[in-house]
Order: sequence, then C-alpha cells, then structure tokens
Amino acid sequence: MTQLPYSLLDLSPVPEGKTAADAIAASIDLAQHAEGWGYHRFWMAEHHNMPGIASAATAVLLGLIAQKTRSIRVGAGGIMLPNHAPLTVAEAFGTLATAFPDRIDLGLGRAPGGDGAVVRALRRDPMADSFPQDVVELLDYLGPERPGAAVRALPGEGTNVPVWILGSSLFGAQLAAHLGLPYAFASHFAPDDLDQALAIYRERFRPSPWGQRPRAMMAVNVFAAETSAEAARLRTTMQLAFARLRTGQPGKLPAPVDDIDAEIGQPMRQAVDRALQVTAVGTPAEVQGQLAGLVAQHRPDEIILTGQIHDHAARLRSFEIAAEVMQDIHLPAAA
Repeated sequence: MTQLPYSLLDLSPVPEGKTAADAIAASIDLAQHAEGWGYHRFWMAEHHNMPGIASAATAVLLGLIAQKTRSIRVGAGGIMLPNHAPLTVAEAFGTLATAFPDRIDLGLGRAPGGDGAVVRALRRDPMADSFPQDVVELLDYLGPERPGAAVRALPGEGTNVPVWILGSSLFGAQLAAHLGLPYAFASHFAPDDLDQALAIYRERFRPSPWGQRPRAMMAVNVFAAETSAEAARLRTTMQLAFARLRTGQPGKLPAPVDDIDAEIGQPMRQAVDRALQVTAVGTPAEVQGQLAGLVAQHRPDEIILTGQIHDHAARLRSFEIAAEVMQDIHLPAAA
C-alpha cells in the first residue's frame, strides 16, 4: 500500500500578545519542522485586513519559507485570483519557481479574501466574475514558452507551476474537472458540499496537459496532544476565533479557554462546530482513528492539515503527532 501524502496549511496566525513579526518567525519554524516530519507541502493563504493573520502578502512570505527550507513543496492555498491580474500572479510564482525549481505550487481561490472595503481598497470590481477566464490566462502564462506572444510572463513561462483549484462549493469542482486540474476542497471550514463536490470532480474530470487523472485534496483541522482534555482545550482557540469572525469581531488569535460555552454560548458553539466538523481532536490514537475514518469515507488523494493553536510549542507538537499518525494511513484501494 502507498502512504497517503499529507501536507500542512498555515495562515501565519498572530496570537494575542504577539506581533506579526512573531507570527512570521513561527511560520518559518513550523515549515522547517514540517519538512523534517515528512509533510509533502507547506501552503499559506491570502487574507486581508485581519489582525490575526500575517499571510496577506502570500507570495512574499512563501519566498521566505522556501529560502529557509530545502525540499518541502511550498505554495499558496491559495491566492485569491479576483484580487490580482493573472500576469502579476504568473510573474510572482514564476519568479518563485525560477528561484526554487520544482518546489512551488499555486492554489487559486475565487473569494476576495476580505470584505467589501478590502475589495475597494484592492481596486477590484466587485461585480466582475472572470475567474474561469483568468485561470486559463494564468495557465497560458506559466505554460510552454510563447516567443511570439504580445505579453509574456518573464520569469514565468516554461515553469509549468502546478496550479490547483480551491473551492468550498460545486463551482470549483466543475471548473477543476473541466480544465483537468487538481482540486482542493476547503472542508476544514465549509464541509457541507464535500461529498458532492468530490463526486462531481471525479466524474467529470477531463485529462489535460496538467493531469491525466483527477487528484483531490481535502482539508482537515487537527488538534492533537498527549491527553484528550488538553487537545480539546487547544481546540477552543479556533472555536472562539471562528465565533468572533462570524459575529464581525475578528482579532488576534485568542488564547484557549476552559469553558468555551461560557465564552460564546452553546448555540454559537454548536454552529461553529458544525462548520468545523471535519476535525480530528484528541490523543495520538484518537486522532489516528479519526483521520483514518475521514480518509476511508472521502477517499482523498492527499490530505492537508491545519489548525489554529495559540501556543507555538503546542502547535508544533500537534502537527508532529499528526505526522506520526499519518505515517500509518494509506491511500484507499481503488473502488
């Protein structure tokens, strides 16, 4: 049996009491550890105007991560393409791929990564929706050299940076299948359409120069510790942060609490837990069982783990435990 590839998604969280500089240093440290723990990819995501996330300038931060690591793949999970001209993205990731050959990934999202004020500040048209056309344009820039083209991505063309479509709905699954691109589903915060999206993607996939078969990744939150109680306490950070985001009160990543219901109320906690239901939490044995169950149910080709944890040492240990248990989880046999 083949071991299931496992990767890591980091938002470079800024914990309460810390600065963005602390968060960036912690992300570099996490990436270096992840490389040693066998993680296949280290991805970061574009978010704007959020005091608790330091990965707004995603390509810049990825360059720092790639420079401080040796072999782990480094990429965006993702770049919010509506915020950028495809040429700009191709040049940025083409530059990264030129500096770090065969190590760079480019995941593309359709959301703005911020609210209406962010959209206006980015000088984007909120009514425009040219995502499919922009993806195709970007693929052309990163593909084979085009000496006669009026506009070329230099650096960029010929790098063939692997492009992933990211999604939390059926739209991304359909687009990824139509273009023959790998697909990553944001099940860590929007699990409702997971099964249907994966089914549509696999059924409709059309082989392309970028892939001859479907390749689906699912995202899972993980909170692992030596005891169930400690893991559950670590998880309260993300529950509290998600509740604050939903009520329009984003801030730095909160410290864990002993009683999450006392902080946000049981109805909100239940709503948050529904959104974050694709989560493994507990001891190493418990996390292994939960991850194995998710893999058996959804049959991903790869899993990407994430988890907002306030204390950096606890975050390192959680991802270390996750890597240890993933060593024994294998690709499902073909149906």
